[in-house]
Amino acid sequence: MEVIFEVRDADEGGLFARALGHAIFTGAESWNDLRANVIEAVLLHFEEAPERPRIVQLHYVKDELISLEAL
Repeated sequence: MEVIFEVRDADEGGLFARALGHAIFTGAESWNDLRANVIEAVLLHFEEAPERPRIVQLHYVKDELISLEAL
């Protein structure tokens, strides 16, 4: 089993991660802290489950708007 997280820049700074298909959310100020928080959140979420994920994928998404009207 694999859990995929969508990672975005948080509005207030840092990073925000949301699992696709599971109610798992976490955030952090740095990428390394986010990785640790994601691992902890996944382990807690699946603590009572008969099977835990073997892989966690972090997918970083960056939104950028580029205005072409000024060109």
